[in-house]
Amino acid sequence: MSSLPLLSTAERRRRLGHRHRLSPSAHATTVSEAADAVVALHATDAATVFLSARARLSEGSPAAIEQALYEDVTLVRLLSMRNTLFAVSTELAPYVDASTARGIAVKERRTFLKHLEEDGQGLDADWLAHVESSVLDALDAQGPSTGSQLSAAVPALRRKFVYGRGKKYETGVATRVIRLLAADGRIRRDRPRGSWASSQYRWVHTEPWPAVPAAEARAEIARRWLHSYGPATEADLKWWTGWTLTEVRKALAAVGPDEVRLEDGTTALVCPGDTGTEPGQEPWAALLPALDPSAMGWADRSFHLDPAHRPPLFDHSGNIGPTVWWNGEIVGGWAQRGDGEIVHRLLGDPGSEAEKAIADEAVRLAAWLGADRITPRFRTPLERELVAG
Repeated sequence: MSSLPLLSTAERRRRLGHRHRLSPSAHATTVSEAADAVVALHATDAATVFLSARARLSEGSPAAIEQALYEDVTLVRLLSMRNTLFAVSTELAPYVDASTARGIAVKERRTFLKHLEEDGQGLDADWLAHVESSVLDALDAQGPSTGSQLSAAVPALRRKFVYGRGKKYETGVATRVIRLLAADGRIRRDRPRGSWASSQYRWVHTEPWPAVPAAEARAEIARRWLHSYGPATEADLKWWTGWTLTEVRKALAAVGPDEVRLEDGTTALVCPGDTGTEPGQEPWAALLPALDPSAMGWADRSFHLDPAHRPPLFDHSGNIGPTVWWNGEIVGGWAQRGDGEIVHRLLGDPGSEAEKAIADEAVRLAAWLGADRITPRFRTPLERELVAG
């Protein structure tokens, strides 16, 4: 028998509840603490940031989360892991930027300049630099602005170009230029138009993040990720970050993780010395939004999700929808109907205690949302069925 420490499935679920701040006694007191607990909050769907933070906070209204994002700026959105938008604490942002976002920004700029060259209008790097400078000047002059407002102030943003050699369709310059400036850390997303769940952001001029050596940054991200998601595998970290296998292995080597044994006989990694058991915790239920980090943190999620339950909970691209949790396991899905009611369906029988706790949590979520209505950007079969009644 292997001499490696055994971390059972039950232990992994306890870790998830405690370290992801989902059990009530482990709830965070600030939005940045809630984000750091899972390293980063998915932000492709604007509502996910708020609902994921809400599930991990002892107290926190939408207004409190807005304050963290737009007034205190203790949480920021970055195009980063897997070329996806995440919200991270400003403490962690320089490491996310150096480990991941910088490389994405370089590729985005190279690709855009290639398309401009292929378009044949004589637009080049000097032209792009002038346009970017004009956008920053416009933001300095008029303050937080939407893409439409920036296009009105900077005529060059209204130009069209053919996207890709051999393509017949045109696209606007504005979206691409704004994306590049954001990827470079020279602008950031500010309050959106409409409600907190809107993705029609205003933009503000900001300073790039402090420089951190890329290898150091990747090691820090790997260490934090292992603390939050370990035990996990090299393949899990590669999937979550989008790094190359070489980058993953170098980052893990810098961390020096310990190896543990899982119930299925495979091995996984944890932070150095992190092989003990998690403190006991009270039973807990949670209604997590689509793309929540606790559901998306691993390539292999079989320890908290029965593979038979995947079809109703995922869309065709592999995005998970709103999920119902009981003690570290996904046991169903939920949705919000047009009248505001939170409805859910269990995909098994977790027991009467679980059913009551989940029903109570649905009532609390409905009260927290109030008059706001949420529709996930990536809709799943179960979510659609629940909405339809």
